[in-house]
Amino acid sequence: MGEHQSAAMPGLSDGNGFFFERRSAGDFPFYRQSQNALSGRSWGLILLGVVLGFAVLTAHLAFYNTTAGGFVPAILFPLIPLAVLAMVAGKAWRALFRTPRGRDFLLMLVIAGVNILVSVAVALLLQHLFKMSANPVNAMLAEASNAARILFYLKTIPQLFGEEVVSILPFLAILWCCHTKLGLTRKSAIIIAWLSTALIFGAMHLPTYDWNFLQCFLVIGTARIVLLSGYIITKNIWVSTGAHIINDWLLFTLMVVLPGGHAGI
Repeated sequence: MGEHQSAAMPGLSDGNGFFFERRSAGDFPFYRQSQNALSGRSWGLILLGVVLGFAVLTAHLAFYNTTAGGFVPAILFPLIPLAVLAMVAGKAWRALFRTPRGRDFLLMLVIAGVNILVSVAVALLLQHLFKMSANPVNAMLAEASNAARILFYLKTIPQLFGEEVVSILPFLAILWCCHTKLGLTRKSAIIIAWLSTALIFGAMHLPTYDWNFLQCFLVIGTARIVLLSGYIITKNIWVSTGAHIINDWLLFTLMVVLPGGHAGI
């Protein structure tokens, strides 16, 4: 478990990058042999950490129903897979994180806005074809006190960060598999990893939306495609996390102001 990777990533050539990728951000970490890609065993452990983090988040424990206890699963959700990543990658785990710049905050707003427009458009289109399930958060926020709402918003910060962690790590794992093991081009590997991550993210939301497969894979999956673009463009998990928080907080607020509105992603 001694694989290490320099945090400084080489720039992309014109031939192997998409036009929307920020050249100054360099390449993705952990997937190319020239950058000391992690081994299959290491990726297996990381994905196991992702599953364990999600299991902790979704476990039904009485302690979680207390004020303090509610924050525990939200914090452990990203902490567990990140701890496994640090174990197998050493200090290189920090390659996921970069200091946001001014243009990054603008990009967060743009991605959140685009995601809301796209998600609502897809949801409105699909609701004419099949029954959509409501997010239980909608009813909870409508009936909650202002203090409970504040605590809920605070708890979503680590949880939404966790959703980015458990999306980006599988994205990088699939990217590694497609590029290093299957020999696909970088662009093809990115597209497959991008779409696969959207399906995984949609599957994670199945219990929330009464196992409505079409809604989770088409609406939630589409939202993941848009949100993940923040990381693909910048190679910075803070950008996709910021866009996700802005997106959901806006939609949560609409639930409070306009009860019965669409649920957050």
